[in-house]
Amino acid sequence: MGNVFGSLFRISTFGESHGKGLGVIIDGCPAGLKIEEKIIQKQLDRRKPGQSKITTNRSESDSVQILSGVFEGKTIGTPICLIIFNKDARSEAYEEMKDLYRPGHADYTYDARYLHRDWRGGGRASARETAARVAAGAVAGQLLNELIGSQSLAWVEQVHKLKADIDLSRVTYEQVESNIIRCPDETMAKKMIAAISEAKKKGNSLGGKIRFKITNCPAGLGSPVFDKLTADLAKAIMSIPATRSVSFGLGEEAIELTGEAHNDLFYISDKQTIETITNNAGGMLGGISNGQDIYGSVTFKPTATILINQKTVTRDKQETEFKAKGRHDPCVLPRAVPIVEAMINLVLADHLLRLAIASMERLKRIF
Repeated sequence: MGNVFGSLFRISTFGESHGKGLGVIIDGCPAGLKIEEKIIQKQLDRRKPGQSKITTNRSESDSVQILSGVFEGKTIGTPICLIIFNKDARSEAYEEMKDLYRPGHADYTYDARYLHRDWRGGGRASARETAARVAAGAVAGQLLNELIGSQSLAWVEQVHKLKADIDLSRVTYEQVESNIIRCPDETMAKKMIAAISEAKKKGNSLGGKIRFKITNCPAGLGSPVFDKLTADLAKAIMSIPATRSVSFGLGEEAIELTGEAHNDLFYISDKQTIETITNNAGGMLGGISNGQDIYGSVTFKPTATILINQKTVTRDKQETEFKAKGRHDPCVLPRAVPIVEAMINLVLADHLLRLAIASMERLKRIF
């Protein structure tokens, strides 16, 4: 019912922002995969709250525990359960808001669907839910790295009207992690941090854009017509809270080109592999990966919770005014970077397993 994602590499997440904890069950991960818990924790540390002056000051270690599916450091083919316990939930900050609908939040729509909701910190609508995704994505990332050496990398390209000019082919993980906003452009990063700090001081928030790329992705990933790699990546990324749009390759810039200018011409490389001279399509044709780097971008709206008086209505249809309380990010982008990477990893891991059974010829190679 909306909490399960994937086909062969499948996850089911659970937990709320102010509940006892959050977790994920991973089903379909092949046995024999070496699991490094420190890699999972490293990704969770990149997402956790309280990591810098431009994130929420909620203090959570987000320490992960592996409850099942791993023995002697390797997966055993059975469901893997990862859990993260909440330590610093302060539900009292939401008491006076439990009977009203906060603008920009899912309060009203959750009520409309379920007629009963967890009002503490937004419950499952809170972005805290994504901790489980990041944990699962870290496992998927280890699978991808061992099988095909693939890596997903995301970074902040734009905050509000501040946009960095970055050569995506040159971006490295070290550059992304060199500052608290996770923008590889150091000069623009300082301006972004200053803008977010100013918005936070005023009780306001900012949105922006994250760009991503995937390297060492083999050709053939994607199942036409409804499970195209583009479609599944788009669904995965757009399921992240606060997302507003996703694009691949040149995205909207493509509408200003002719077919002749946009088409990526093929050639045979020195290694006798099929390559393209350009990569305007972003590494996918017909919804299937073509072996080139996959790249694209995703936009995020400004954080819905702002410390400014706003008009709204209550559950019993009374107009009122309120000012939000609680601890919130003035900009979701720096913490969203590992979430974008995690969702990409989950899709790629699932499609990689699907590729293995896509044809009789492949099955003959395996068996």
